[in-house]
Amino acid sequence: MNVRGRLTAAVLAVAMAGTACAAGPSDPGAGRDAHGARTATPGTARPTGASGEFLVFYTQGGRDAAARAVAASGGVVTGDEPRLGYLVAELSAPEKLGTTPAIAGVTPDRRIGEAASVPTPPPASPPASPTPAPSAATPGPAALADPLSGRQWDMKMIGATATGSYAHPSARGRRVLVGVIDTGIDGKHPDIAPNFNRELSRNFVIDRPKDANGKTFDGPCEAKDCKDPVDVDDDGHGTHVASTIGSPLNGIGVAGVAPEVSLVNIRAGTDSGYFFLKPTLDALTYAADIGVAVVNMSFYVDPWTFNCPNNPKDTPAERLEQRGIIEGMRRAVAYAHAHGVTLITAIGNSGTDLGHPAKDTASPDYPLGAEHERKVDNTCINVPAELEHVISVSAVGPTERKASYSDYGVEQTDIAAPGGDLFAKDGRLTGVGREILAAAPARALRQKGLVDARGVPQDPSVVRECPPGGTCAYYQYLEGTSMASPHAAGVAAIIVGRFGTPGKNGLTMDPAEVERILYKTAVPRPCPEPRAYKYAKNDVQTCEGGRDHNGFFGHGIVSAARAATFTR
Repeated sequence: MNVRGRLTAAVLAVAMAGTACAAGPSDPGAGRDAHGARTATPGTARPTGASGEFLVFYTQGGRDAAARAVAASGGVVTGDEPRLGYLVAELSAPEKLGTTPAIAGVTPDRRIGEAASVPTPPPASPPASPTPAPSAATPGPAALADPLSGRQWDMKMIGATATGSYAHPSARGRRVLVGVIDTGIDGKHPDIAPNFNRELSRNFVIDRPKDANGKTFDGPCEAKDCKDPVDVDDDGHGTHVASTIGSPLNGIGVAGVAPEVSLVNIRAGTDSGYFFLKPTLDALTYAADIGVAVVNMSFYVDPWTFNCPNNPKDTPAERLEQRGIIEGMRRAVAYAHAHGVTLITAIGNSGTDLGHPAKDTASPDYPLGAEHERKVDNTCINVPAELEHVISVSAVGPTERKASYSDYGVEQTDIAAPGGDLFAKDGRLTGVGREILAAAPARALRQKGLVDARGVPQDPSVVRECPPGGTCAYYQYLEGTSMASPHAAGVAAIIVGRFGTPGKNGLTMDPAEVERILYKTAVPRPCPEPRAYKYAKNDVQTCEGGRDHNGFFGHGIVSAARAATFTR
């Protein structure tokens, strides 16, 4: 079941109860740029019949030809992003660009996630909320467990415990920047705040109350300019992810996989949980430019679950859009990887073999209600899960079986991690206890009716902890591959913390080496027997591959304990 198709990590528990660099001329009379394309200036009207702003991806060396094609179609170039090779343009007929060899894709910029400018990366400096320096003496086991740790079967599974990775001070992620590209982070949550890096955090999203057809989308804006502060998460998804990666060992609530990392909110998701192309590109390039070592991406890029470059059932404009998403994300991922970012992503929640997809019933998911069934094949890909340089994570439950909702594929699954499995009955855990417990924003819980006006939880998925003399904090049980991915991101941070070298704003390490150690330290798990595993009467999923790498578990289940003691 995938309740929220836009986030690859659905809130299954509840269901069960930057912009481009400005390149326009400053001279209002300039009219056209050096390439013949009309350029927008302050106060310039959109071209007659303009359908909106688009990202026009050009081939290597094709910038001039692309600009001329925009001009020939009656469009206006309004910006240029040379790092990723695309123009921003106002177009009235984007499909006219489809026959231009210099153009690789044309994708609408829905003006969601648009920021005034991509901030110039700040000079190297310590995190704004640094973790206190460790004492000379290593804390004893009693100090390496938080009050709700007993509910974290996921941390026990991967060895993120007082007797596991926490016992090694070098394996807690200190001085490692981890970027959370998600719906935001509640930076004021008491089990997030000590590790929250407010200085480097950015929000690339402007909330949109309604979609293009006037249907409620994000709902009323909370901030005056519809752009939330960097310490706000009105959805809760990003906060849960961040908590799993790096909630501190502070005697409050839960602890994360790497409890001394610096958590950077690099928001690309709307309040309603959509991740469109441009804010995602902005987030990735920003992460690369400021020296983030690891990013977690628990989403797919909307509006297409599967992006098909040449699906005959799609319109020419839709094919151009999907090509643009594929090409743009390939470039952004390559840019981040080349700048030392290890990229971790959730594989998806539709229980689909990504190597043999047959149909897509969830696309396009914007505007709301536009979905229709279409046939797909292996030329269609999920983005970013199926891109080069991206580590895709499948989900397992407390019994270590692959969760039925988790996507899989022998070519697509790189590694597995705890993501929760409500139906994995092992006799020890019941109900939501089989899911992943992590921090949740109080405001988001109240808005969803999960906490009442008095602060009392109204659903078994929500846990309130009120330490003596302290502020009450909330935690939520969720399941999905979005919950699995941050476990892998936390282990990657452990690896960087142990073997990285000083870089911009923190430690840095070759992503290829991080990936090698991540796979080397994983615990191999073979395919089930029989390989055609029956989850339910009409749900049979077939595992391909061997013990050391297969479609259900990739190279195995991540291990914080083994990463903490690995010797190169």
